[in-house]
Amino acid sequence: MAAAYNNQSVAEQNSVDLAWHILMDSAFSNLRACLFKTEGDLRRLRQLVVNSVMATDIFDKDLGAMRKKRWADAFHNPDSNEEVDTQIHRKATIVIEHLIQASDVSHTMQHWHVYQKWNERLFEEMYLGYKAGLLENDPSVNWYKGELGFFDNYIIPLTKKLKECGVFGVSSDEYLNYATNNRAEWEKKGEEIVQKFLAKYA
Repeated sequence: MAAAYNNQSVAEQNSVDLAWHILMDSAFSNLRACLFKTEGDLRRLRQLVVNSVMATDIFDKDLGAMRKKRWADAFHNPDSNEEVDTQIHRKATIVIEHLIQASDVSHTMQHWHVYQKWNERLFEEMYLGYKAGLLENDPSVNWYKGELGFFDNYIIPLTKKLKECGVFGVSSDEYLNYATNNRAEWEKKGEEIVQKFLAKYA
């Protein structure tokens, strides 16, 4: 499968292809008629779907750099020669991408117990994969520092962008507060928690 997608965003591209194939099935012709009326609408929908799903690939540095540039262009450096409708569509598209990203990691922006529940489940999945020989490196070695870096370099900046664009209104403050509080709790308790994970899954 990796070869089919040139080893780039394999899971994400496969998800888009599978979903699009299902949408194009004859069983969904009525749904398609509601979603788009023209070929242009169809292309726009596909572009939105692709951009949104690809936004969940947080490990591709090139995609990340392009997203940051699009955010800056939309919110900090708008093209004054561009039509207002085009600027609005550009902002809407980049906001949708960030909403998808937030939904992908929403456990980090909720109460500590929610964050811990899903953090442990991810650890379990990765660690058992390592023990089964499916992963080369032991995830427990860098789990503590990795989570701190994840908060500092991805989660907290993401919650700040969601606050900046105003898509969640006053709830944005809540998500940012939960993220910063979870990061602080993890910094204090994370090493001990990783040891408990190891005792449970080793």
